[in-house]
Amino acid sequence: MGYPIIIIPYLNVDGMAIYPFILLKKADHRRDAVLIRHETIHLKQQQEMLVLPFYMVYLIIYLFNLFRFKNHDRAYKAIIFEREAYSNDREPGYVTNRPFWAFLNCK
Repeated sequence: MGYPIIIIPYLNVDGMAIYPFILLKKADHRRDAVLIRHETIHLKQQQEMLVLPFYMVYLIIYLFNLFRFKNHDRAYKAIIFEREAYSNDREPGYVTNRPFWAFLNCK
């Protein structure tokens, strides 16, 4: 399933998933299969968690990690949802074959 893509030039990151949209900083990023797959994984996570709880859990984990590591990059990369996305965004068939709540296996 393709998700609507919105180009937002002032975005601080290359891409972001806010259900049901993929937000991209540049139109050229539409051709970046890894970035699109990464954001699509997040959209699947959001669907599985009924969207709003996903954002709450994501923020709580990030804040916990930030307190723990005292470093934004480490805190961000340690979020369970990001670990799943980064571990699998280079696998072309991953989104299609992804198990339900697969992020729980990315500890």
